[in-house]
Amino acid sequence: MAECELNSATGPGRAATLDQDPGTEAASPCPANGGSDVNAQSGHQLLRDPRHNKGLAFSEAERDAHYLRGLLPPAIVSQEHQEKKIMHNLRSYTVPLHRYIAMMDLQERNERLFYKLLIDNVEELLPVVYTPVVGEACQKYGSIYRRPQGLYISLKDKGKVLEVLKNWPERSIQVIVVTDGERILGLGDLGCQGMGIPVGKLSLYTALGGVRPSACLPITIDVGTNNETLLNDEYYIGLRQRRATGEEYHELLQEFMNAVKQNYGEKVLVQFEDFANHNAFDLLAKYSKSHLVFNDDIQGTASVVLAGLLAALRMIGGGLVDQTYLFLGAGEAGTGIAELIALEMSKHTELPVDDCRKKIWLVDSKGSACRVQERVSAALQEAVRS
Repeated sequence: MAECELNSATGPGRAATLDQDPGTEAASPCPANGGSDVNAQSGHQLLRDPRHNKGLAFSEAERDAHYLRGLLPPAIVSQEHQEKKIMHNLRSYTVPLHRYIAMMDLQERNERLFYKLLIDNVEELLPVVYTPVVGEACQKYGSIYRRPQGLYISLKDKGKVLEVLKNWPERSIQVIVVTDGERILGLGDLGCQGMGIPVGKLSLYTALGGVRPSACLPITIDVGTNNETLLNDEYYIGLRQRRATGEEYHELLQEFMNAVKQNYGEKVLVQFEDFANHNAFDLLAKYSKSHLVFNDDIQGTASVVLAGLLAALRMIGGGLVDQTYLFLGAGEAGTGIAELIALEMSKHTELPVDDCRKKIWLVDSKGSACRVQERVSAALQEAVRS
């Protein structure tokens, strides 16, 4: 197939360049069937390519170079003015979920404007594209679903996960955020509809961390759901079966992790997101020696909380060992924080870690209090240390 580069000259005097993500492959939207059809379709497809579409911000020269003349109203509206209009519209919505839907629609049609909006208004829009609004979006994901975002891998794909990964158009992937949807935020098992979490988290990787969008891959692994409401929901978009466990579950995860390394190399970061406790610790411990893996709930939250404690102790005096700790919650985050505090305490006092754990208490969701050592498994210890 002949190549037709979007930013190449398409004829005498018609060369113009559009800014584009350097990681994008086969960026050109135009087919190679020659003639005027190429010209007409190239402009039409460009307006439907979120990576390159600029809406009314296309200049006169760009409209001529890329066959957009007549496909847009004559006005040229700067990106800044488009941002102002969209923020005005977003602020007019009284329902937070409507703001989320509007932001996702924008991401799907004009990626450049989406990230400018998010970067320039991060305090206002962060709660919209991620917590807390993304929680409601995941609960209603089947009802608000418009077009696919990310990659879905299900039990139906067992034995051909590598083929599924190769269906993703980008090859230079640097970061994967993956969930199996079993413990979405504090909402429980949302199955396939947990895709909103990897999509939202990777938006933050770009907006706050500067990772190019084409290097990010959100993935949901669908092994079923135990949520009866979803199983009976006519709009549910995932597998309608009880959640797979044990050998069947771990074989699919093993195949997925092997395929990721084979397709994207050893340096790709895999972030496990919102897995249930019984899998989260085990997966992190199992793959930390063979893959570049990370669990935000266990490691990220714990490191931030520990940093806050150390900063506070500089003001009030004393050390970690001089305090007694009580956690409301005994999930991934709570136990991960508690274990990291115990490890840091042991490091600076040379006390055995078990002795340090005796200063930490957890209260679980049922109101039962326990010391952290009662919750710490070998997998958790290895996961936190990794």
